[in-house]
Amino acid sequence: MEQLLETEAVKTSGASGKPSWWRPAAWLLEKKLSRSFWEFFLVTFFWDVGFSVYIFLFNLYLLDYHFNERTMGLVGGAFVFGSVIGTLPAGWLARRTGLRPLLTFCMTAAPLLCIVRTMLMWESAQIGFAFLAGLAMSAWGVCFLPALASLTTEENRASAFSLIFSGSIGFSALGELICGYMPHWLKMAGYALQAAEVKRRLLLASCGIALMGLAPLMHLRLPLQETYLPAQDKNKKQYWKMNPFLLRFLPLMALWTIVLTSFAPFASVYLTQNIHIPFAQIGLIFSAAQMIQLCVILMTPLVFRWLGLVNGIVATQVVTALTFGCLAGTHNREMTIALYLSSTALQWMSSPGLYNLLMSRTPEGERSTAAAMTLFCNALFQSCATAGAGILFTQFGYPRVLVGIAALALVAALLFKALIAPEDQGSAPSPCGSRLSTDAG
Repeated sequence: MEQLLETEAVKTSGASGKPSWWRPAAWLLEKKLSRSFWEFFLVTFFWDVGFSVYIFLFNLYLLDYHFNERTMGLVGGAFVFGSVIGTLPAGWLARRTGLRPLLTFCMTAAPLLCIVRTMLMWESAQIGFAFLAGLAMSAWGVCFLPALASLTTEENRASAFSLIFSGSIGFSALGELICGYMPHWLKMAGYALQAAEVKRRLLLASCGIALMGLAPLMHLRLPLQETYLPAQDKNKKQYWKMNPFLLRFLPLMALWTIVLTSFAPFASVYLTQNIHIPFAQIGLIFSAAQMIQLCVILMTPLVFRWLGLVNGIVATQVVTALTFGCLAGTHNREMTIALYLSSTALQWMSSPGLYNLLMSRTPEGERSTAAAMTLFCNALFQSCATAGAGILFTQFGYPRVLVGIAALALVAALLFKALIAPEDQGSAPSPCGSRLSTDAG
């Protein structure tokens, strides 16, 4: 990856001598990306914009109907648990039916189930349909990477991955920014609607946007049988005979997943209810967080090259613990926003390092198995963490639980330093690694 980045940097266009990425049109032509890739890029655009708005708004919508953090945690946990349960069957179906039928089902069923979630406002229905929506959306994670790989070549695959993941962040930021200011725009246009009604209409519109991705998907040509999916049937023994590094890495990754996913689903509720930040500013804050994440993705190779891979991961975990601790102790609006943005950036900085370490310390023949096990464990512990955190926030309040999250982050850093072999291979993480880890886990 480092050699690839250096090669990209020295490419010039024309007599100006500037790198080709100073001229986006020339850079894109140079990559020779296929029409099918751009059709899939459009599919991801509708998916990311639609569901970024839905995820951003949904807990705030539940708050308007007097649901508390306990119920939100159970609903979020049911959604993630559904994605855990659906991952292996989705992989089995993808290998036997091909990617396109499964993607079509996912992009039809998931928005329709989310529409039902928006309309049925009682706890048992929310938990049940959240589980079903998680089952449907698990197919997207299974199909996304192999579909993208099948539409690119060895020469342009790295650039295609970077482009589509950067675009995903930008699309999400755009959706959240528009969503935050939409109530103000509706009021200026003369529509006097209650807050819950505005959010309902935005949620339904976001599902409609996600469904629009079916149009480019119908024109997309994908292989009937996909060779990029892990050949799990040929490597079943590897699930039971793990190398020593993986036996140490998985528990630590599970602990770090608990840290990352305990607060994130409740961030919008915390900023609205406890810090009393207006809804429009919440959208602006979340959009700023997305932009910071995009910048962090570009900075991670430099940080880990400077500190080393293991030391860089430990450093980001320690500073993350400090930001959570400070967040628990402040009620100043500006300071809270700054700490929230800092914690988001640090979390995104540690994730690519963790996944790069996993790949670099795992033998090549075991990498797909190791990645599948890690993502499966992440989703499982995320489900437990989301449900448990919602109960704890309701019972003990945000400050005490945030202190507990900070303590867990510090314990994770200390255990990581003690249990992971100190030899740092120093390889630069892939810019798209962090986005993969978040989408999957």
